Amino acid sequence: MITVKAPGKLYIAGEYAVVESGFPAIIVALDQFVTATISPSDTFGSIVSKQYQENSIFWRRQGDEMVFDNRDNPFHYILSAISLTENYARETGQALGVYHLGINSELDSADGKKYGLGSSAAVTVATVKALCQFYHLPMDKSKLFKLAAIAHLSVQGNGSLGDIAASVYGGWIAYHSFDRQWLHLQRQQHSLTELLAMDWPDLKIELLTPPADLRLIIGWTGSPASTSHLVDKVAMVKAKQRGEYQTFLQDSKACLKRMVQGFRNGDLATIQTELRQNRQLLQGLGDFSHVTIETPILKKMIQIAETAGAAAKTSGAGGGDCGIVLIDRAIDSTQLLKQWAHEGIQRLNLNVHTVNDDVISKA
Repeated sequence: MITVKAPGKLYIAGEYAVVESGFPAIIVALDQFVTATISPSDTFGSIVSKQYQENSIFWRRQGDEMVFDNRDNPFHYILSAISLTENYARETGQALGVYHLGINSELDSADGKKYGLGSSAAVTVATVKALCQFYHLPMDKSKLFKLAAIAHLSVQGNGSLGDIAASVYGGWIAYHSFDRQWLHLQRQQHSLTELLAMDWPDLKIELLTPPADLRLIIGWTGSPASTSHLVDKVAMVKAKQRGEYQTFLQDSKACLKRMVQGFRNGDLATIQTELRQNRQLLQGLGDFSHVTIETPILKKMIQIAETAGAAAKTSGAGGGDCGIVLIDRAIDSTQLLKQWAHEGIQRLNLNVHTVNDDVISKA
């Protein structure tokens, strides 16, 4: 049996802007995982996940038709990852087999609540990783990212794929999103083998080392949010509010550039200053796009953290899910956590996960 893991993630800064080609975000991988197991079968294959047995789906009307939205259903990411990886296996001359694939996720709570830790990305990465080992496909981190990114994009259709990068590379990363329009065109002209060997325009992934005095604390609001739907809402507004949106993009890029430099210099104060600046930029985006990024409970969570001497903001698309706090290790956070608990905010006891710098699988 083959067993592989892929970690979840949280966005630290750069949300929404990062969906545009070449714009940066900082993301961290966490020590909660999706585990994929795969074993050969002689007769029939199976895909089993105890977490995703009863998954709700969204739909809307198009005339008299029910049109289903598969972007929040993890099984569609698993099927896309299988399809892409098996296409790649065929291109390399491998005969396709039958197998049992098991998916076990720690990224949602035991009763199925979503924490917003990027489960669809981790599911995609774990599935691709497991199948690459099953078919003995040579796979380094760059190829794993590209194959998983194509599979994920095939289902989600939008987003930056930064969560895929965090799941592949681990640790703290500065991620610049690639040109998805370019990828769409290249997929019509090139094989997967060729695509994985290409340089993708604007794609940049830099591993960051956090300052020794930086401590990350994560709070969960208890209400899940759909990233896909929130990104859709902002995308609808950006054509109408072009001036404000372009200003937001440039301000976000400048802020993230300073923040990345803070990581390079080991300067916690700079990182905290830019985190607060990024929060303000996202509040502005929420105002002119009429998207609720900072819910009342997220606002309360941030205020409590700021009072304790930390820097805090929403993580990811907002609208619920998690908030993140960057605090000096020397500061006692006991009172902060007590106040969170009083407000119904759950501290997620997660740590940063660092992937070993090895080859993913050998041919």
